[in-house]
Amino acid sequence: MLNIIWLVLIVSSIIISAIHGTTAELVTSVTDSAKAAFTLVLGLIGIMAFWLGLMKIAEDAGLIKLISRGISPILGYLFPEIPKDHPAMGAMTLNISANVLGLGNAATPFGLRAMEELEKLNPLPGTATNSMCMFVAINTSSVQLIPASAIAILASNGDPHATGIIIPTLIATACSTFTGVVAAKLFAKWWR
Repeated sequence: MLNIIWLVLIVSSIIISAIHGTTAELVTSVTDSAKAAFTLVLGLIGIMAFWLGLMKIAEDAGLIKLISRGISPILGYLFPEIPKDHPAMGAMTLNISANVLGLGNAATPFGLRAMEELEKLNPLPGTATNSMCMFVAINTSSVQLIPASAIAILASNGDPHATGIIIPTLIATACSTFTGVVAAKLFAKWWR
């Protein structure tokens, strides 16, 4: 579906450009935008490598396991229908811990594994359970202590205070996670 939307946007911009006689400006704009995108990505590589390396060191030092132990009681409350020692609980804990540290790439496999394990507990396969909906809400909103990607983008664009986004991001993601959890709990009660 997304490919169709992009195709419609591109084709309509070409048609409108031809109708208005601004094809040269369109080509210039596309070329300039491609050059700016390449420059941005090139600048991000070094900064992202630094932050991902820092996060990998934190992961190897056991910070994810420490966070996992801290959030286990909370997850027991949020997912009462999942046995405490079930593999889904472990995968969800690792996913949330990795997201908290800004390790989105590391969190993705844990999230996929968590959903596979949650599907095994599902009495109606193919239909999302309350636990699945709650996990998606938490995973999507994802409280972040260190927003590595946002810091990298700001720094690559020359912002001298790129880390100034940490506190606002923490507040915003905490609010979004709280809202997602409350909504998932309310909908779970409402649909019964």
